Amino acid sequence: MRSHIREFDSSTLNESVQNTIMRDLKAVGKKFMHVLYPRKSNTLLRDWDLWGPLILCVTLALMLQRSSIDSEKDGGPQFAEVFVIVWFGAVTITLNSKLLGGNISFFQSLCVLGYCILPLTVAMLVCRLVLLAEPGPINFMVRLFVVIVMFAWSIVASTAFLADSQPPNRKALAIYPVFLFYFVISWMILTFTPQ
Repeated sequence: MRSHIREFDSSTLNESVQNTIMRDLKAVGKKFMHVLYPRKSNTLLRDWDLWGPLILCVTLALMLQRSSIDSEKDGGPQFAEVFVIVWFGAVTITLNSKLLGGNISFFQSLCVLGYCILPLTVAMLVCRLVLLAEPGPINFMVRLFVVIVMFAWSIVASTAFLADSQPPNRKALAIYPVFLFYFVISWMILTFTPQ
């Protein structure tokens, strides 16, 4: 009887909406910190959610959106294209991981891959700010440096969480698609130019 009462007390069904939102925001913030300071930890895998990846994907897609009046002549990625590339790439990597014999669940992998877009989202923010300055070779070199550093950060962060979930003889086969996934996103960020 005592354990039943304790279980009822920890239930979130009677929790106010504000408490639920604050609890979820704190959890997302903690996961962001795990990506910013990557270390081998099961916290991101154990307590997975898709709120952070959704927020990051929407933010990245909105920042990659071009502000052209004539959208037919705009060669940049549209919101839906960025959204599909991010989620289709994450699903493909997750399926690859499962087919290679990884011991990570589908949603855990999506969570990790999505949260590890954080450095690339920061790179996009920095690149947008740098693009406010006069265009030129220095401008491009600064953006290239930022994107390369954040690309490497995304790779390191994701492999810190995903590497142990793969069989030892197949880690390279599991990490290579992750490299390509973040490379494509980095390329979209680097080649972005506002109209």
